[in-house]
Amino acid sequence: MPSIDPERLLADLRTLRGIGAHGRGVVRPAFSAADMQARRWIARRYEEAGLEATIDGVGNVLGRSRNPGKALLVGSHSDTQPTGGWLDGALGVIYALEVVRALASDDATRVLAADAVSFQDEESRFVGCLGSRSLTGTLTPDIERGAVDRDGVTLADALRQAGLQGAPRLRVAPGRHAGFLEAHIEQGPHLDDAGMRIGVVTGIVGLRGMRFVFRGQQNHAGTTMMARRRDAATALYELAHRINQEFPKAAAERSVWTMGRARIEPNATSIVPGYAELDLQFRDASEAPLEAFEAIALRLVAEMNARGGVGIEVARARAPIPPTRMDEGLQEHIAAAAARHAPGKWQRMPSGAFHDAGIVAERIPSAMLFIPSIGGISHDFAEDSRDEDIVLGCQVLADAAAAILTAANARG
Repeated sequence: MPSIDPERLLADLRTLRGIGAHGRGVVRPAFSAADMQARRWIARRYEEAGLEATIDGVGNVLGRSRNPGKALLVGSHSDTQPTGGWLDGALGVIYALEVVRALASDDATRVLAADAVSFQDEESRFVGCLGSRSLTGTLTPDIERGAVDRDGVTLADALRQAGLQGAPRLRVAPGRHAGFLEAHIEQGPHLDDAGMRIGVVTGIVGLRGMRFVFRGQQNHAGTTMMARRRDAATALYELAHRINQEFPKAAAERSVWTMGRARIEPNATSIVPGYAELDLQFRDASEAPLEAFEAIALRLVAEMNARGGVGIEVARARAPIPPTRMDEGLQEHIAAAAARHAPGKWQRMPSGAFHDAGIVAERIPSAMLFIPSIGGISHDFAEDSRDEDIVLGCQVLADAAAAILTAANARG
């Protein structure tokens, strides 16, 4: 089996960390100057590894193997959250590069074809998993036309500023790939808490979002008696509390829900708010809890609207994402490699976060590998993983890639 170069792997990860570095973390949102600098650097590293590198019209960086036969696509994303950690996405991008180099350095595997990819905008500055949607042909014109970031910048303007307007957009070649592998930090506490070193991902959670708009009556906070108030903020607080009371009754073991965005107008101490918004997001690996959560939220809104006073409107905050199962055959190859290199220190587990693999799986059999996140921290500058876990994860991925490609090409 191929052997990775730990020092080379860690050096490349740290070089990528330096592009957009901000203290311990990285600020490299999609299409920013730092993001495009990183993509050009990745393209150069792909070429140095013997791949044919292209930055396409949405910013994907694809390194295509020049070897014949069935290929394996390997990679992740290199864009970050506005205040992101250094390994989220970047780990899988550099793993892919190192897997390509390790395969090419071994006489038994140098003929195998591994393609490397750095997807664009997985982190949803404009469209969640923009790059993987584009590469798989599931990015629709309607989605693209409506894509605007939180500062009002349109996707079309960002493409123009990045010099990508009119550049060709790549698509996965039908029949080329035996599968897609994505490695990632877990972004949660389960591996770290259990003392495990490798996670073989069984599936990726589904995700739904709802937005509630509360319409009351703005008024003076000192002269408006409580019985006469139509306080939009109070209605928001009540609904949020009732969601937290009712959702646990329908929750599965790993169900989660978050109310991470609220808006109150006019947001002044001495004014009864007349308008408010609340965003609710919920995730699970099965559809049943997601259906139940949506039904509960709609029931609570109907009960509050029936009382009169503040009116509550409900809309979807995003297109629903269904749960995705990872390919069982690819999982077995990762599990076998994990058992060789980390006996007793690996486990099967679902992913609580969404990833590009959830999009690619619609077109290509896909699987994922996790390594532990220290303290379960991610989407924060404090995000980190141990060097020994980073190295181990890459070796497991390289072994799995070699096994997958050898089997695929033996089948013809």
